[in-house]
Amino acid sequence: MNVETIGTWAGEVWKALDGQGTLGVKALKKATKLKEKEIYAALGWLAREGKINVVETATDVEVSLVG
Repeated sequence: MNVETIGTWAGEVWKALDGQGTLGVKALKKATKLKEKEIYAALGWLAREGKINVVETATDVEVSLVG
């Protein structure tokens, strides 16, 4: 795993959120075909850039794009 790879995963997550709106981690895994650890690495990237909102629920983590 390197920074370029994580950036690629972040792009895949961003595209899924842009196309489908708010998604949980489970739905992101299905939409992107990424593993859970890859999803979380991508979410960290997007969160650091201020591009996502993250809300933890009782059963999942819901993610949406800012704006």
